[in-house]
Amino acid sequence: MILDQIKHPSDVKKLSKAEIRQLALEIRTFLVESVSRTGGHLASNLGVVELTLALHYVYSLPEDKIIWDVGHQSYVHKLLTGRKAEFEHLRQWGGMAGFPKTSESKYDSFNTGHSSTSISAAYGLAAARDLKGESSKVIAVIGDGSMTGGMAYEALNNVGATNTDMLVILNDNSMSISKNVGGVSQYLNRLTNREGYYKLKTGIDKALHKIPLIGEPLFRGLRKMKNKLNYMLVPGVVFQELGFHYYGPVNGHDFQKLVTVLEHIKGKQEPALLHIYTKKGKGYTFAENSPGRFHGISSFDPLTGEGKRKGTDFSSVFGETLCDLAEKNNKICAITAAMPEGTGLQKFSKQFPERFFDVGIAEQHAVTFGAGLAMGGYIPVFAVYSSFLQRGYDQIVHDVAIQNLPVVFGIDRAGVVGEDGETHQGMLDLAFLTQIPNLTVLAPADFSELRRMLSFAVNLGGPVAVRYPRGGEYHSYEDKTPVTLGKGRILKEGNEVALFAIGRMVGIAYETAELLEQRGISTSVIDLRFAKPLDESLILNQVNHVKLAVVLEDGCITGGVCEHVASLLYGAGVQTPMLSKAFPDAFIPHGSVDAIFEHYGMNSAAIAESVTEALKE
Repeated sequence: MILDQIKHPSDVKKLSKAEIRQLALEIRTFLVESVSRTGGHLASNLGVVELTLALHYVYSLPEDKIIWDVGHQSYVHKLLTGRKAEFEHLRQWGGMAGFPKTSESKYDSFNTGHSSTSISAAYGLAAARDLKGESSKVIAVIGDGSMTGGMAYEALNNVGATNTDMLVILNDNSMSISKNVGGVSQYLNRLTNREGYYKLKTGIDKALHKIPLIGEPLFRGLRKMKNKLNYMLVPGVVFQELGFHYYGPVNGHDFQKLVTVLEHIKGKQEPALLHIYTKKGKGYTFAENSPGRFHGISSFDPLTGEGKRKGTDFSSVFGETLCDLAEKNNKICAITAAMPEGTGLQKFSKQFPERFFDVGIAEQHAVTFGAGLAMGGYIPVFAVYSSFLQRGYDQIVHDVAIQNLPVVFGIDRAGVVGEDGETHQGMLDLAFLTQIPNLTVLAPADFSELRRMLSFAVNLGGPVAVRYPRGGEYHSYEDKTPVTLGKGRILKEGNEVALFAIGRMVGIAYETAELLEQRGISTSVIDLRFAKPLDESLILNQVNHVKLAVVLEDGCITGGVCEHVASLLYGAGVQTPMLSKAFPDAFIPHGSVDAIFEHYGMNSAAIAESVTEALKE
């Protein structure tokens, strides 16, 4: 296999055209077989095989820098930089990350994981290069989906006003721009991307300027006519107006065409944007037909494309419940930032299309858009992953909370997410949301609680966040206590240890209590339900009747529920010792959820041992 011979990016430069075609085939075969075992991002990587080969063929890494926007499409890059053997443990605890990591390889120029950041990072690297007087090249690869993020345009606006030598590659795998302009645009761009065109254009420009009297006016007239044609026919005019030299669109699966245009751009020293069009899932029929399902996928059968059947999860329960509520209340609207499938809103989008809004990858906009809907008399529910909501923090504060508007945040993937690692773990939401005045924060322990909490949230009349984990419920409870603002519930009575837990940790607390009971330690389990406002009377009452209070949360220990409870106990002068069980003030790496909980001592066995030792002390 040619792929086995690739140990360094320079190895790609030694291959013939026929060998490059064979290598592309081998890479796609390897990716399908490998990801079918480990899970991961498949469709996006299948779509950039030729692009990645061309980049490594033309540029010289690590001197030249490639920044992959989001980074989920960097598997091919990892293969070409000598990491093939590490795919056996892709996204597993202690194994290779599913995103670029500077700590993992010198060929990874910048850590990425969220969208729309690559152009800003590339400009920073390019500016640093210029300050040092170096001549390396910097390339940002960004998808058309990421171009809906406002940060991308902030960076384009900034870079275009400079003469910075850097390249932005727009990987358009929906072909929306190309379809709009059709064959004429492709013809014009095939013409203008040839080196001969630039030589001819330069020669004509010089000749016209030398003609006395009429040369300069004629030059201006021809340029004006060309610009008008550009506005009518060329899709890249917006990028040209921002200050970029636009190239494309180019077939992103044609290796030779990519090499030709990249070699030409490499010889320039200006902000450039290369627009390519690709097919997501290229080369694997199942991924081509269902690119959304194969974007991020668990292990599957490569022969049939079928994955393991999943049971009900929090996302689907959220979506179904929201549909039930929207049937009874025509003021309820749903908002997603390009994640209708991942957040369980597909059913809602079909059942209530006029009340469903997909704003693209634009979380800041989504929050303020929701605030506008709320001001207009509606009840917007923004379903969003915890780590993605971080982008809208200022909007939550300024546009929602200050005005006390009834915007509901359905915070999916809260707490430990698992294999996607630091950039996707939802470890910070409890800390940053509980600091915001007017905002109510609660978390369900099971599916039944999620249904009741969502009903409570849409009827509260103010800003509220309901956070829930990825996957299924840890434990299901028969207790049907109605959800009341700022009130928790007692699930199990005990007189030696009180376990206060929230969300996913309630199930672990219940399991811990059973282990402690086996050791003869009488333990109570209290579901806090609310991270804000806390049920202060319940907490103080329970703490005064036990030897040890233990608080469990699936978030960072800094600024979270543990600190709020500790502050409450200190302020009340409580003498009962308290043990905090939360994740450390650190970024949590990739791995399975079980492996992460075990490593950080957050599973029931480890917590039971900690409690036992604390009681001895």
